[in-house]
Amino acid sequence: MCTGHCYTFTHRSQFGNKRREELDKQYVRTYCIHMSKPSLREDILNAGLKVMFRSGYQGASVRDICAAAGAPQGSFTNHFRSKEAFAEEVLDRYFAHTKGFVKKALDDKSLSPRQRLKRYLDIISGVLEAAKWNRGCLIGDLSLETTSQSKLLRKRLEAIFEEWRIPFASCIAEAQSAGEIDSTFDPLDLAEFLLASWEGAILRMKVERGPAALERFKNIAFQTVFKEQK
Repeated sequence: MCTGHCYTFTHRSQFGNKRREELDKQYVRTYCIHMSKPSLREDILNAGLKVMFRSGYQGASVRDICAAAGAPQGSFTNHFRSKEAFAEEVLDRYFAHTKGFVKKALDDKSLSPRQRLKRYLDIISGVLEAAKWNRGCLIGDLSLETTSQSKLLRKRLEAIFEEWRIPFASCIAEAQSAGEIDSTFDPLDLAEFLLASWEGAILRMKVERGPAALERFKNIAFQTVFKEQK
């Protein structure tokens, strides 16, 4: 025969089960909200690229970057261990985008190797024109601003230039083999010359806010160093 104690135990057991069910539901809701909340990492990186183009590495404060991303300032340190490490990721993202332009130009087999080289410069000229000539190359900008202050960024920039020259050297070697351009100089040296000189022309373009330096370089380079062989 059941006593009052049995009723109390059963009642408490049912209450405990309901309480556990409520806690389980609450945990699931909290977990789902946490997992479905979008990361602000991408927003911060995208905003950082724009802010660094506008203000440079030194001028781009964490506060400005987070404000541009619409993110709380604390979220920056949640995703990046330092501003220096953040700049490295922004640089990698920019270089990946640049490599897309390299591939578009240098992989176009409908053009001769020499034409492909010039095609790349024309593509970049179009990008710079769209920015009204006041935005240059982030690789060149950070090379000027950070290499004396950050070993991390200097080493990363060095690696970028070494990687960047490879497809150009390959295209130049192809042009030399086809007798399109003179074979006096090593393809790798010519690739270094092309990229370094082009970066210098872009810096001058930013000063003048116009395309004259870019066009001057293209005209002289392709009538001398990269002159078509008859």
